[in-house]
Amino acid sequence: MEFLYDYGLFLAKAITLVVAIAAVVLLVVAASMKQKHERGELKLTHISEELQSLRHHLKAELLDKKAFKAYEKQHKAEQKAKDKQATDSQLPRVFVLEFKGGIEASEVASLREEISAVLAIADKADEVLISLESGGGMVHGYGLAASQLERVRRAGLPLTVCVDKVAASGGYMMACVANHIVAAPFAIVGSIGVVAQIPNFHRLLRKHDIDYEQHTAGEFKRTLTLFGENTDEGRAKFQEELEQTHELFKGFVSNFRPQLEVAKVATGEHWYGQQALALGLVDEIGTSDDLLMKLADEKQVIKVRYQIRKKITDKLAHSASLMLSECYDRLLQRNRPM
Repeated sequence: MEFLYDYGLFLAKAITLVVAIAAVVLLVVAASMKQKHERGELKLTHISEELQSLRHHLKAELLDKKAFKAYEKQHKAEQKAKDKQATDSQLPRVFVLEFKGGIEASEVASLREEISAVLAIADKADEVLISLESGGGMVHGYGLAASQLERVRRAGLPLTVCVDKVAASGGYMMACVANHIVAAPFAIVGSIGVVAQIPNFHRLLRKHDIDYEQHTAGEFKRTLTLFGENTDEGRAKFQEELEQTHELFKGFVSNFRPQLEVAKVATGEHWYGQQALALGLVDEIGTSDDLLMKLADEKQVIKVRYQIRKKITDKLAHSASLMLSECYDRLLQRNRPM
């Protein structure tokens, strides 16, 4: 009995020690995962190599043995020449970034990390291509996003923006920073204007004998409100602020596209790609896919993506923002006849 008692005590101590060690390990792992969550992760994808692999696979499937053998021989010779060129002098690189912006332009958090990474390693022979999709949103958010693209211009790297679907309002504010804008034939471009709308529940509250008080210091600390009674002076000041923002927007576009007749296009209207080309809003008609395939034959095309690890609440909020942007884009399309 005494032996069993001692053995049981030893076993309990051993189990306690193992559990304690496991708990420490779990805490260390959790801490490292938390740090990783906060930092996010930078991912690089070699698009040139992926396209080359796909082309080789399709040739193998579609050509007969004799034709494929001839293709392989030619391919090896071309690859050997490319390898020699890469040894003598590195092939120019094209860094590809994607920006699909919601109303708040919260995606700028990833964009700034991606651009910082590119600028840290890019040479003067390299260039940057942005695949942009956004119907616009908050001024300060898209102003910061456009400023991130300005960093590329200031670094002396050629910047191309591709618009396959939409670059309107704040989206065009970003696009106009580029040296060259490529738009699909029916991409929505423009909307150089400012809009603000706010419901007012004052009459509803008054009907139900509900008082609403708002205290401010400063004549125009608040112009229009949700629940108070709005005044003509407040409305006039609010409109003045919108006009000021519009002037800043027009000045920003003129700075990067001086050849554009801003007065003609800064009416808040949007146009399809073919119309935008005629107006000078874009420089070329095409898709990002065509451009990437062309560049992949001449240069190293590398996709750069910074993935921020988000909480479930952040993901839901981001999805809601994108959903609202998509609804706005659909309304724009419906309002234009085919």
